[in-house]
Amino acid sequence: MVWVPVKGSRTHCLDLPRTSNGSCMKMSLDWFTDWSWSLDGLRNFIATGIHSVRDCDTVALSTIACLLVVFVWYCYHVGREQPLSYVTVNSIIQSVDANGLQNGYVYCHSSECVRCTHNEGLNQKLYHNLQEYAKRYSWSGMGRIHKGIREQGRYLNSRPSIQKPEVFFLPDLPTAPYFCREAQKHDVELLEHNFQTILAEFKALYKAFSNCSLPQGWKINSTPRGEWLTFYLVNQGTVIPSNCRKCPRTYRLLGSLRTFIGNNVFGNACISVLGPSTVITEHYGPTNIRIRCHLGLKTPSNCELVVGGEPQCWAEGRCLLFDDSFLHAAFHEGSADEGPRAIFMVDLWHPNVAAAERQALDFIFAPGR
Repeated sequence: MVWVPVKGSRTHCLDLPRTSNGSCMKMSLDWFTDWSWSLDGLRNFIATGIHSVRDCDTVALSTIACLLVVFVWYCYHVGREQPLSYVTVNSIIQSVDANGLQNGYVYCHSSECVRCTHNEGLNQKLYHNLQEYAKRYSWSGMGRIHKGIREQGRYLNSRPSIQKPEVFFLPDLPTAPYFCREAQKHDVELLEHNFQTILAEFKALYKAFSNCSLPQGWKINSTPRGEWLTFYLVNQGTVIPSNCRKCPRTYRLLGSLRTFIGNNVFGNACISVLGPSTVITEHYGPTNIRIRCHLGLKTPSNCELVVGGEPQCWAEGRCLLFDDSFLHAAFHEGSADEGPRAIFMVDLWHPNVAAAERQALDFIFAPGR
């Protein structure tokens, strides 16, 4: 093979010594300083390298082969390397049992509740999860998440008392106690359009209370007064199959929602029932990356939701959107004759959380991580 340089004026920069005994591996300092990395230059470099290898002795070729084998082995070792044995996000968040009152809220004492339990090791685990995600995919678009995890302690401790998410705060998100319907218009309209379907399945479920005090699938939540019951289809990112089978059409509806948080521990879908004279005292949600949506199913008079000091009332067949990282409380001050207040609750993504951030947060806060 005969090599003819394309640009003769730069040949002196590409010419390599071709003497034996390993001298072919040396390149002049001028070659490094003058190299333009143009397409022609790259082609010339490859051709020159081929000639140089031809003229190299056996020792040099053996050395290159050994280095190549070591490099391939290193790539294989890194690729199959298992992550460090950190404890999971869930076990960190759930490791401490909250007792008594905190922020004026009577905690549910559940070892499974993300909101009700905390641990100082969480930030370290979250940063490890972010690094693992970036290693598999990309750091692109991870600026806010990285900033939030890095300075999580400062954010949570310095937040004003009106908004104080207790697990994870994503910085630079627009904040407001309530959101208009247009924030997640498609999902709001879809839920309202299927109001009668959800209501019918709720009524069928609620009939079971005539036969026993607490039918299977329902949970009692701690409140200072009254009775608060929940029936979860998705609880902290985990589907409850036995409950979903009792509400098949409502469960299928979740799959049609574009912004439902169904793949991380901040996502829930449930029917929430407040009995007469029930008070859910002020408390904060775990994060500001979501919008909580309440679809009114049965809304007696004298029922009220207060978020960030602003009161709102539920309406049957209408969605109410709010940021539950704000201090909020709920009341049912109606009479026993009016019956319970019932809503279908769904957690939707905050509209200003980008698609890349949603994917990363699903990975970082995946159930069981």
